[in-house]
Amino acid sequence: MKDTEITICGLAAVRARFERDSSSIVRLFFDRPMSKRVGLMCKALAASRKVYRCVEPAELAKIADSIHHGGIVAVVEEKPPKTATSSDASSWARRNENVVVLDRIGNAHNLGAIARTAAYLGVPRIVIAGEPGAARPGGAAYRVAEGAMDAIEISVVPQIAPFLKALASAGYDVVGAATRGGAASDPGVAGPWALVMGNEEHGLAPAVEAACTRLVTIAGAGRVESLNVSAAAAILIHELGRRIGTRRPKVS
Repeated sequence: MKDTEITICGLAAVRARFERDSSSIVRLFFDRPMSKRVGLMCKALAASRKVYRCVEPAELAKIADSIHHGGIVAVVEEKPPKTATSSDASSWARRNENVVVLDRIGNAHNLGAIARTAAYLGVPRIVIAGEPGAARPGGAAYRVAEGAMDAIEISVVPQIAPFLKALASAGYDVVGAATRGGAASDPGVAGPWALVMGNEEHGLAPAVEAACTRLVTIAGAGRVESLNVSAAAAILIHELGRRIGTRRPKVS
């Protein structure tokens, strides 16, 4: 797949992209108050003969296609996510690296929020579904992530369930988040974990649920049915970081 151009808004997100891959920034726009904070970026873009310009708020909103631009918009060349393989799963396991897997998460804001939590709590990567309708890295996700999209690795797999089996074979504790019916908490197991979050409306697909080594459910007060998926992911990433959860026999 070819690179595509996307917009990244907000100083934290633009600065993170500049620090990770300044060459991917093709144009930079900012408002007058922000002009005092982007001198280094402008100098680098000038050296590369790329466009940077101070513009009025109305034009900035038009470029960003959003009023929530934070005073700065970078137009960047975005490479498509790499495809993860079973060999990758084995390599990650050897390095004892945890992973978050998203089963058809469709809202880009949720992708960005989960990425922000993952980066903050030290999870190095997210794996997303290759299916149509699954959220991809883009302007909305970058804006919500506040720089986290460039702090972690995003990979894609054609189908989630077979990849979960590869993770389990590599030694991962594959933990599926279930709205109801999952186990309560207990010390868990040693080794890296993979947290699997399901679609906002439908949860985990049956085949994905069956490929998990255990399911967990966050106990609530019963006043509402469930949490937003990004809020649930934040709680579970934190708890798994403390190795909390109950082992569930693998469904064959």
